[in-house]
Amino acid sequence: MPTAAKIILDTDPGGDDSVALLWLLSLVQQGFAELIAVTTAAGNVSAHRTFASASQLLGLLGFAAVPLGRSQGLDTPQADASHIHGADGMGNLAQTLPPPPHSWQTAPTSVDLLVQAIAAHPQEITIVAIAPFTNLAQAEQQHPGILQQAREVVLMAGAVQCPGNVTPTAEFNVWFDPPAAQTVLQSGAQVVVIPLDVTRRLIFTEAMAQAATEAAPTTSLAEFIVSLSRFMRQTALAYRETSGTPGFLIHDAATIAYLFYPELFHFRRVNLQVETLGQWTKGQTVLDDRHGPKATANAWLATEVDTDNFFACLLEDLKTLLALNCDREA
Repeated sequence: MPTAAKIILDTDPGGDDSVALLWLLSLVQQGFAELIAVTTAAGNVSAHRTFASASQLLGLLGFAAVPLGRSQGLDTPQADASHIHGADGMGNLAQTLPPPPHSWQTAPTSVDLLVQAIAAHPQEITIVAIAPFTNLAQAEQQHPGILQQAREVVLMAGAVQCPGNVTPTAEFNVWFDPPAAQTVLQSGAQVVVIPLDVTRRLIFTEAMAQAATEAAPTTSLAEFIVSLSRFMRQTALAYRETSGTPGFLIHDAATIAYLFYPELFHFRRVNLQVETLGQWTKGQTVLDDRHGPKATANAWLATEVDTDNFFACLLEDLKTLLALNCDREA
């Protein structure tokens, strides 16, 4: 496994965000990455709630010292995904976790954290963005060229040749703030996009949750993983997200897999654009192949994933995470 760059996670927990964060924290604890900061955005639930949820997960695993940013961007509860993820974004399990160790009132803004970290470590920071891209776009607009100073910007974004998950044409992260997604794609940064075309194959089942936690099933972390999976399976089946398979889609976790297990994916070089104005197509990601893939390319687009080995890697790292944190509750 190659050593990854320093990482900033931009997130809006989110059931699948929570799995992605746990996976990343396992790899950090194993020494494969350094988590520079977590920045939060409004999206799956409100900005205050995504901040609190991220803080609770960091605190649960001993990462309270990691800087956590608060959003100053869009916060439109009527457009959130709480009907999928629960009112707190974590399957209504926030009350089962320790209180947030970070304070909203004293926290830096997500934009300030992003800009300061990238400026301090030019060409070293990998931004993993698994929320609406409001923070990244604001950073770029306030400090033009800042995203080009990142080593890489990895997005869970878009639906290219498959239906969207919030409208017939749009994926949630892009649909929530289409101009922000377009700003990131046009920034000139090294952008990697992992779309629904790939992530719709990543169904986390009850058997996987049990396998990941069987060595320490009574710990708070294990109980959280199993309970979150149970909640998310129910809403996934209710909204037919998994075509009847008893599990839930862990879209955002694909970004972590790409960084640490890139051999699991196939990519192509593409030109992607976002529809920002369409009445019926707002937030659609459009692949433009008219002039050939290299002439105007702005991103690498994931097209295939080795699903079996994806889950093999995830489960082993979750098992390791539980093993490394058993002493915390002893």
